[in-house]
Amino acid sequence: MQPPRDLRGLWLLPLPWFLLLGGGGEVAGAGRPAVSCPAACLCASNILSCSKQQLPNVPHALPSYTAQLDLSHNNLSRLRAEWTPTRLPHLHSLLLSHNHLHFISSEAFSPVPNLRYLDLSSNQLRTLEEALFSELQALEVLLLYNNRIVAVDRAAFEDVAQLQKLYLSQNQIVRFPLELVRLPKLALLDLSGNRLKSLPVAELQKLPAWVKNGLYLHNNPLHCSCELYQLFAHWQRRRLRPAVDFQEDLRCLSAKKPYSVFGLNCSEYKERAWEAHLGDSLTLHCDTKQQGMAKTWVTPGHERVPDAATAAANGTARVLGNGSLHLQRVQAEDGGVYTCFAVGEAFNETLSVELKVHNFTLHGHHDTLNTAYTTLVGCILSVVLVLIYLYLTPCRCWCRGVDKPASHQGDSLSSSMLSTTPNHDPLAGGRDKQEEEEEEEEDFDRRVAFLEPAGPGQDQNGKLKPGNTLPVPEAAGKGQRRMSDPESVSSVFSDTPIVV
Repeated sequence: MQPPRDLRGLWLLPLPWFLLLGGGGEVAGAGRPAVSCPAACLCASNILSCSKQQLPNVPHALPSYTAQLDLSHNNLSRLRAEWTPTRLPHLHSLLLSHNHLHFISSEAFSPVPNLRYLDLSSNQLRTLEEALFSELQALEVLLLYNNRIVAVDRAAFEDVAQLQKLYLSQNQIVRFPLELVRLPKLALLDLSGNRLKSLPVAELQKLPAWVKNGLYLHNNPLHCSCELYQLFAHWQRRRLRPAVDFQEDLRCLSAKKPYSVFGLNCSEYKERAWEAHLGDSLTLHCDTKQQGMAKTWVTPGHERVPDAATAAANGTARVLGNGSLHLQRVQAEDGGVYTCFAVGEAFNETLSVELKVHNFTLHGHHDTLNTAYTTLVGCILSVVLVLIYLYLTPCRCWCRGVDKPASHQGDSLSSSMLSTTPNHDPLAGGRDKQEEEEEEEEDFDRRVAFLEPAGPGQDQNGKLKPGNTLPVPEAAGKGQRRMSDPESVSSVFSDTPIVV
């Protein structure tokens, strides 16, 4: 006898419940052990909220599928390497704010390598040790505000290449961490409310606009200076958020009195133009406040600049792949104002860049200097050669022997060597032979100068009047001497020669 048709399948109805309660437990045990939601947490799918439970430690046996874990507003004081025995590969958000954390192990983030959001704000952290976040290579947002951080180790964020936002406000930092602004993707760095007294102004001016647009420095005891004013005046002119949104909070100290940075008695800020010389090559950047914008350049003549792919080979200007404008072999007519039109997802931006071209090459002054130097060296060499010719050539007149016969040409002041037989005036009368011999021995080899004044210089006792010049002697016969005035004291017939 067969059972009724409508009751044949009734025994199959409890089967799903059996599989869920009994058989299901065996299947789960054959795979991985089922982990239930911790008693102190509220679980919603892959989100665990354990906030405001006065927990001194992190709950154990967290589900491995956890994607977001909220442990804020508890009594956690230390985050050790073994804070969770379970690896959490899917965890992307970890909230630890409003605890009493003062120690974090350098291996504390090894179980969560894919973490992208980490909130450590409102704790008692004092230092950020070296390689503290090196395991978080996917980290994008890090909140560290309202702690007691005094110093940031230069290598604390060395391996965090994906970090985009870092909040360090309301701490006690005294040194500007310049290494942080060099992170490749960092677009927001909040250092407001710290103890910074000075800034590396020159380095900050070189930063791209998209980095400066997220660099917050208000409410710091900065020393007042015109360099500080120039920095923030440039930010204000570019409408960067730190200078526009917190204009009233950008203050500095002078003689321990606070002043508004924009109220300092400094020269008005003026945008500097790019400078180039003839034949130079340079690159103008479209310094936008947002990355990844499409950029178009227009020349001073209102012509659109082609990109690198379509630009002519002999063209002066072309747009590079990163949106910058490259100019090669700059000429004087290339000067003027270039305009960059940037289009982004959130907003559009228009920038103007002025180029001033100097009407000479960069090496022109050096070439002129080299030419002058070469001319000077040539003149010096010429003088040296002349001196060598004058002083080192073989002597012809003054260095010969003393027995060289004296020249008797010329009637002006002259000198001669007395020979062994002195010359006597035949009209002077006879003299003793003995006297002549004594005089000959005394005056042997002496130089005698004969002074013969010109006509106007007579009756001067052998002296010339100042300003008188010696007459030029006329040509006389060879071997003959022209006789001077017999009344002249210093004539050749004088009895008393002038000895020199």
